[in-house]
Amino acid sequence: MVVVRDGVLIGMAWLAVVQRVPSPRALRRASGDLQCVYVVPGERDGGVGGRLVEAVLARAQDLGLERVTVHSSPRAIRAYARRGFAPSPRLLHARVCRSAPYP
Repeated sequence: MVVVRDGVLIGMAWLAVVQRVPSPRALRRASGDLQCVYVVPGERDGGVGGRLVEAVLARAQDLGLERVTVHSSPRAIRAYARRGFAPSPRLLHARVCRSAPYP
């Protein structure tokens, strides 16, 4: 998703869609990860980021995704919470250190 004002890109957000293994109740499953929400510094705190997040969530709903996750900076946690994101005791992650960049 992008926001353009007067022909200038002022914000963007990326939704990564990941296919999931089938379950007995659903043969086709997918989840999303909200990535790289960015608004140029001069346009921040004016609602552009919030509109981007809402657009991504609407797209996720259109795609029938089961959930959308986000890895937030401390500054943005409240903004995501206002749009329905909440901590989950079941979502875990492991940091993996690579010796070389991903191919």
